Amino acid sequence: MEAVTFGVLGAVTARRGSHALALKGPRHHAVLARLILARRRVVPVARLVEDLWDAPPPRAVGAVRTFVGDLRRALEPDRPPRAPARLLVTEGPGYALRAAPDTVDAWRFEAAVAEADRLPAAQAPERLRAALGEWRGPAYAGFGAADWARGERSRLTELRLRAVERRAELLVELGRAAEAVPDLDAHLTEHPWREESWRLLALALYRTGRQADALAVLRRARALLAGRLGIDPGPRLRRLEAGILAQDPDLDPPGEPADPAARLWARATEAYDRTVAAGSRARLESTVGLLRSLAVTGGGGLEAAREHRMTAVQAAEETGDAELTARVIGAYDVPANWTRSDDPALARRLVDAAERTLGALPEGPATEAARCRLLATVALESRGVRSPRGPRAAAEAEGIARRLDDPALLAFALNGVFMQSCTRAGLAPRRDTIGAELIALGARHGLVNYEVLGHLIRLQARSARADFTAADEHATTVDRLAERHERPLVAVFTAWYLALRRAATAGPSAGSHDSAEAAYRSAAARLDGAGMPGLERGLLHLALLGLRLAHGRPAEVDPGADWGPYRPWAEPFALLAEGRGTEARNALRALAEPPPDLLYEALCCAEAALALALDDRPALRRTHDRLLPASGELAGAGSGLLTFGPVDGWLGAIRRALEA
Repeated sequence: MEAVTFGVLGAVTARRGSHALALKGPRHHAVLARLILARRRVVPVARLVEDLWDAPPPRAVGAVRTFVGDLRRALEPDRPPRAPARLLVTEGPGYALRAAPDTVDAWRFEAAVAEADRLPAAQAPERLRAALGEWRGPAYAGFGAADWARGERSRLTELRLRAVERRAELLVELGRAAEAVPDLDAHLTEHPWREESWRLLALALYRTGRQADALAVLRRARALLAGRLGIDPGPRLRRLEAGILAQDPDLDPPGEPADPAARLWARATEAYDRTVAAGSRARLESTVGLLRSLAVTGGGGLEAAREHRMTAVQAAEETGDAELTARVIGAYDVPANWTRSDDPALARRLVDAAERTLGALPEGPATEAARCRLLATVALESRGVRSPRGPRAAAEAEGIARRLDDPALLAFALNGVFMQSCTRAGLAPRRDTIGAELIALGARHGLVNYEVLGHLIRLQARSARADFTAADEHATTVDRLAERHERPLVAVFTAWYLALRRAATAGPSAGSHDSAEAAYRSAAARLDGAGMPGLERGLLHLALLGLRLAHGRPAEVDPGADWGPYRPWAEPFALLAEGRGTEARNALRALAEPPPDLLYEALCCAEAALALALDDRPALRRTHDRLLPASGELAGAGSGLLTFGPVDGWLGAIRRALEA
């Protein structure tokens, strides 16, 4: 028969193999917990009575004997009648649990931590990771108020906290700093008073090329310690802050490239080779964390992150562990502000993997956060796809995040809500509200990437409403944040915003038109090498088409140009220019509804321009109905990139044509 194993690092349990033993009521659990805590030593019956009741009942001793008898039957069901117990034994004035050292999770945890101290530094982090995996919740959960458990709970908790910090320290020393960041982040959420953890997190961020984030962490630590405890940071934190500000070479890991982006790239490549290619399930989550950090650098980093992300997900799925797979998929919470995918085929594969994992994930409170991240991933990766699943997943993720009251989770979920906020025209006010909440969450909880995202979303939303005063403020603020926190992709979007602003405010003169066109071309040059094909392809040509139509000029469409996803709206203009009206009309009537993205209104206006030129009344009525909810807005400006002019101008032209 399999040995019975015991758990106290969480709820108190007893299991035989994979089956939990029925231990009846809370007093039975308390007796078992008290005997485990005694570490194979005898606990007198009188002590058990004292520990189980504040005011013992008249027959307390008899009750304890009944509890012990019930436990014995559960632990040794095949023991013959009157045969002596082998596991829960009677000895002298009381009872002892003769559990083997490797059958109690707390004892295994302590042994593993001690073993890690004796191992070579390169092997110790993995041993500590395995040791920390024993924990399922607070030690002796359910007995937090019991005097007999208080000291042991505190001792085990402190040992766990030191193990987390020791593992992080080893990873930083071994040149694997990025692997330490996710665990330290989670650790500090629960234990914000640990100065050593703040120091290690800041150092780990600095060594992964995130100098601004490292300083932000130290500022958060200072504010927390001073604001809530009235104390200044200790000398180690102060020395680290001074070293980072001075870019002290002693803080750099030996043998690392000097350039921060090169350091990050080297770490990501090393982690990919070591983890995913080797099939190591232990470091899969850390690898995704590295890819997430790499993605915000843009360019080749963003492309590499996309390329390796699916490999990590596949490796996780191959383990057959749904919870691990959920963590790997959900760990890639890179904020996104463009509602069209850079790689639609990859996005479909990620959505399929997330849906499979949702189906396999166990139900219950323990998996709610993982479920939320999977749903947010479905919403994000379904961007630009007209399907009811994306909006439903976004709404469900938001609901879970609000219920769990987790700021980082809510920010991730709101990003999914934003991605599904283009299902029809006129939703810029809704996106403005989402952006405002992301800014507040980011500023209050140190979520810099989401604070940046919030400002970009509000820049877009305010542009849609021609509120360029507010949009200018968001552009200035987000540029400042990007410079401070090294987010190079932000400049791509603010350069396009400035081009949009010029186009929207330009007069009809040739000089104004040429100036706006030059601004668009300059902004487009920034997309070269930015790693965002879903944004880049066809965008300049669409922007120039909108500029001409907004100023009442005839469309000029080069059919040989790369129009990317906008070709179906461009080709009818080319056919019309060639005098092929019938073919142009057929192409117009074959147009599908524009995809649910930030250029929905712009493409509706392109269709309206074709319908006006061809006097196609069904198309005119269709585009009128689609554009009407955006009355009062600038068409396309909700993208923050381009505009086809005021929506009301297009609505008026359509009405006049229909009334003629």
